[in-house]
Amino acid sequence: MSVSIAVVGSINHDIVVRVPRHPVPGETIMGSGHFTAPGGKGANQAVAASRLGATVAMVGAVGNDSIGADLLSGLSSDGVDCGHVRVVDDVGTGIALITLDDAGENSIVVSPGANGVVSVEDVTVDVVAAAAVVLIQQEIPPEAVAAAVMHARGTVILNPAPAREVSPEVLARVDVLVPNRSELAVLTGSPEAKVRDEVVTQANLLPREGVVIVTLGGDGAMIIDGDDVTIVEPASVDVVDTTAAGDAFCAALAFGLASGWDIGRTVRWGALAGALATTRAGAQPSLPTSDTVMKFAASMR
Repeated sequence: MSVSIAVVGSINHDIVVRVPRHPVPGETIMGSGHFTAPGGKGANQAVAASRLGATVAMVGAVGNDSIGADLLSGLSSDGVDCGHVRVVDDVGTGIALITLDDAGENSIVVSPGANGVVSVEDVTVDVVAAAAVVLIQQEIPPEAVAAAVMHARGTVILNPAPAREVSPEVLARVDVLVPNRSELAVLTGSPEAKVRDEVVTQANLLPREGVVIVTLGGDGAMIIDGDDVTIVEPASVDVVDTTAAGDAFCAALAFGLASGWDIGRTVRWGALAGALATTRAGAQPSLPTSDTVMKFAASMR
């Protein structure tokens, strides 16, 4: 089934260094190899949704440089419509510096470059208003995030990463909010939840009408819809790199909701896609296809 998803967000060039552990402030450690890969939360989610079978348009910005051209070429080769990505002359394409430890956990520093100049005008475009699902993250300016949420007419999914405050007016217009525990803590001004009851309490502090889906890493995910709480258990995999797990999860949510699935089936699909994304190194190289997710699901029955 062809579905319509507009992804509003960042497009980055990832530089990844493998490390035995993450350094502490003031410490230099030796890495054990490095590689580059296309990334950015927006671009990752666009590619993931396209590989799952959606019709996807990307809205964002890159610099007028060879890196930006290569990233757009890669998005297009994955079937993503890049007609609404602005090429910026005076700012370089965004980059992410990623350290990846032996357990597959990552630490990331993003230099936004062109992502930092994505404007209200860039996101208030027809493709956003017309999409069945609009998927947004926070690696672009907050005014652009707010404008995209308000301009959307379909289902709005907000992945509030990286963590920062979001206005009550914007949160109230979000249909599906997808934070992890640390992002939920920032949104509510609370300490990070340690147990599931605390997660539910914090989610219900938010000014919202929609559903909150909290990703819990190796503990799975929680669907919180008022007083209704559903636990989605994680899939067991051998973790290589967690960089794009959340992006695969969010893209699968967008695909499922655009396809008319109920929220339970959608989140279970997202959990499978997210788990599979941890089994390969790199952000976009790790993102699974629909066939891969279906085979994985079949193997777990």
